Amino acid sequence: MTNAIASVSLSGTLEEKIRAAAAAGFDEIEIFDVDFVASPLSARETRALITDLGLTCSLYQPFRDLEGMPEPQRSRAFARLQQKFDVMAELGCDRLLLCTNCSPLASGDRARIVADLREAAELAAGRGLVLGYEALAWATHVWDHREAWEIVCAVDHPGLGILLDSFHSLSRAIPVDSLRAIDPAKIVYVQLADAPVLDMNRLYWSRHFRNLPGQGGLDVEGFVTELFRIGYAGPLSLEIFNDRFRSTSAALVARDGVRSLDALRDAAARNLGQATSLPRKAEIVGLEFVEFAVAAEDRIAMEAMVAQMGFVRIGRHRAKQVELWRSGMASLVLNHEDQGFARAYRLTHGSALCAIGLAVTDSAAAIRRAEALGGKTEASDIPSMPAIRGVGGSLVYVLDAGDADRIWAEEFVLDPAAAAAAVTGPIEGFDHLAVVVHNDEFLSWQLYWRALFDVQVQEAQDVIDPNGLVYSQAIQNRSGTFRLTMNATDARDALTSRFLSQTFGAGFQHIAFHAGDLPALARTVRANGLECLPIPANYHDDAVARFGLDAAESAALRELDILIDEDPAGHRYRQFYSRAFHRSFFFEFVERSGYDGYGAPNAPVRLAAQSRYRIDPLP
Repeated sequence: MTNAIASVSLSGTLEEKIRAAAAAGFDEIEIFDVDFVASPLSARETRALITDLGLTCSLYQPFRDLEGMPEPQRSRAFARLQQKFDVMAELGCDRLLLCTNCSPLASGDRARIVADLREAAELAAGRGLVLGYEALAWATHVWDHREAWEIVCAVDHPGLGILLDSFHSLSRAIPVDSLRAIDPAKIVYVQLADAPVLDMNRLYWSRHFRNLPGQGGLDVEGFVTELFRIGYAGPLSLEIFNDRFRSTSAALVARDGVRSLDALRDAAARNLGQATSLPRKAEIVGLEFVEFAVAAEDRIAMEAMVAQMGFVRIGRHRAKQVELWRSGMASLVLNHEDQGFARAYRLTHGSALCAIGLAVTDSAAAIRRAEALGGKTEASDIPSMPAIRGVGGSLVYVLDAGDADRIWAEEFVLDPAAAAAAVTGPIEGFDHLAVVVHNDEFLSWQLYWRALFDVQVQEAQDVIDPNGLVYSQAIQNRSGTFRLTMNATDARDALTSRFLSQTFGAGFQHIAFHAGDLPALARTVRANGLECLPIPANYHDDAVARFGLDAAESAALRELDILIDEDPAGHRYRQFYSRAFHRSFFFEFVERSGYDGYGAPNAPVRLAAQSRYRIDPLP
């Protein structure tokens, strides 16, 4: 079974698309008709390039509006079909995608459709070619793969089979188990695409919002599982129409495409109990620590801010300028080293969160999976804590659950009294992380987390910034012990964009800690001197009515600048924020009681409050 990609999925000229597909490791490429027609390369030159790069041309596509047409359109369609056969012969390609007819002129008469397709199949077979009949979700008469299969069976010719496309089937909510009725020997080709679940015109949905499997909400995994169940062993190809991808590096999309297909094959095989070469997705037990690369000139300010939040320094590295701070179960590593990874990260981004440490059930397997799926791994200074490259060049350390205490004891000189005091610190642990990425890399990083780790995504949110719209996607493990929100925007003056420009690239923008008594924590950190983000009185006036707050609770929220939200079941979430550290990262403090979100309704209030400080010397 091979991996393929349609040239339409990638940006650039036809030559650039072919080169990107080859460099990423695809086996085959589909040539999209418009890409070829617009190219100065002849079919022979295109074939030579494909062959020289180690690819094969597995499909030419699409051919439209053939069956059931009146004259003179019918004669013209068949003449054009012969011309495409000539092109395919020059390309060395033996399969053509034939879409179900979308023309308003097309007849829905089944006998006419079958007769036209039989004639086309006879012409194709005479040239050693085969047609793949694909049910388009917006076709005039035949938009269901079940009906397309009935027609293929009625034609009953070796020159015609069925071509399946996950988007066309899943966007129509056609049950995936209907694939079991199809003879796998008659499946000419399989194209795959995911997409966010949207309620809109299917043609527009398809042309603008398709994405790679693992980047959307359609059951592509179930679709491929059913194909494997019936014994399909042919190519799996990506056909992606996406506005972001059209302006994104072809190399990035192609590399992600291979990762997506390999992860998808692995998941489908596991669903059927079949052998697979990949280790399982890494199961995250929790977030063990976060590491900051701290510039020398920021050291005093950073340590002061960490102490104000209630963290205690419990150890120093035995050989490096690295400190370990803790409150409750949350550990912060402050790296002041003037060499190595942290220094390189700091030179690019300034003082910043440079790494996170994840406790997983099997760190060695997590690294093997990452490497097999094209992830870049990093040799760690601590052999028992290997790392995978993450967003913006940051590192994701993976360590076996339960190993952290041993590693800290081996690597650091610990202060037992300070460690004991930190256990009852005002912060109990980590709640979630927030990362900012460039808009054209958003789907890529979503795939990163979903392909490598056993995580799920929540419904995406549009967050209103005073200067634009921010797209936010939450990712978390099943138990909720690891939570991450990803944020991106095209708005140049939004806080998200300013973070990207001020820190020279994607990265972690804030850390959220949790506490059992948020008002008590708020009073503690304020008494310690932590500057917190002020929230306007208008918000609190609204909150009283919206949540039925009594006078005492309302007064506490006003006094401490705490925001509040409530889910439909009545579970509440309270949060407050620090001011940003040198216009870069900031901290959030939360209390959740059965609430599974992130206070999305409060985000515009928080962003507006932060925006008011953008002209200050230091926010």
